[in-house]
Amino acid sequence: MDISFFSGAVTFICCFVAVAAAFLTHRSKSVRTKGGEDSCNCVCSRGSCGGGRFEKTSVLNGGSSSSSSVFGGVEGEMVEKVPVTVAAEKLTGASMMEQLVPEITTHALSYLDYPSLCRLSMTNSLMRKAANDDNAWKALYHKDFTLEQDSLSPINGWKAYYAATRAIMNVNTDFFNVIRERSVPAMEHFWLNADYVKCFHASGEYFTGHNAVIGSWQLAFNWEQNVYFEIRDVKARVMTDSAWVTMKAYLNMGSGNVTNVFELHNGRWYMVHHHCSVMLIHGGAGQQAVQG
Repeated sequence: MDISFFSGAVTFICCFVAVAAAFLTHRSKSVRTKGGEDSCNCVCSRGSCGGGRFEKTSVLNGGSSSSSSVFGGVEGEMVEKVPVTVAAEKLTGASMMEQLVPEITTHALSYLDYPSLCRLSMTNSLMRKAANDDNAWKALYHKDFTLEQDSLSPINGWKAYYAATRAIMNVNTDFFNVIRERSVPAMEHFWLNADYVKCFHASGEYFTGHNAVIGSWQLAFNWEQNVYFEIRDVKARVMTDSAWVTMKAYLNMGSGNVTNVFELHNGRWYMVHHHCSVMLIHGGAGQQAVQG
């Protein structure tokens, strides 16, 4: 979502607040002038306030001497304009974003996508503070990934956790792109070169060790039949140096549940475990093997 939409939303909210404030100010003035003597809140000792004269009380002039003034004249205007002036001074020193309550700001930021929120944080210090709000990134995480992990409290905050989840999601997508391309060198580079890596194919075959795992993928890629598949319901859980991703794979020859496990080594995510199992169709009828 473009930043212009966010700016428009904020401008609309601020205009609404300004109109509401103007309406309340006008209503307050009407209440003060409509009731004549009975509704007058002036500090008067006697006389009327509805356009006539009044005498200031001894509390104001310090004794028995009195002075008169026409209400609605110069002094009346000063009394009426002081609150408006003070309010205007308060508004002058604060931007529209500063006047919004945190809940409204977080709600407005929730309409932005990941790139737009990052760009917003680079505009100025105020926008950077708003865009780095932990609640805004938590809301974006739930919108882009999953409503699960709501009670989670990431050590480095939700922004860092969102970035780590986005990274592992991209790595998981790259894995299935390698399968579509049937590239053995890419698959070999994708897996961690270790003896404890494991791969469980949907056929039930099980391989352990880097060489055996890559050999099993080479056999699968040599299969002449093209396989079209779609990945759905992808969910990830990211730890400090490991992560796992669960999903469902729908193919033209069946469907299956898939789990991928990754480890972080030297700043790069490597696959260490892949497990694909057949998904039961209609309560177990018609089980079919799924490649992977």
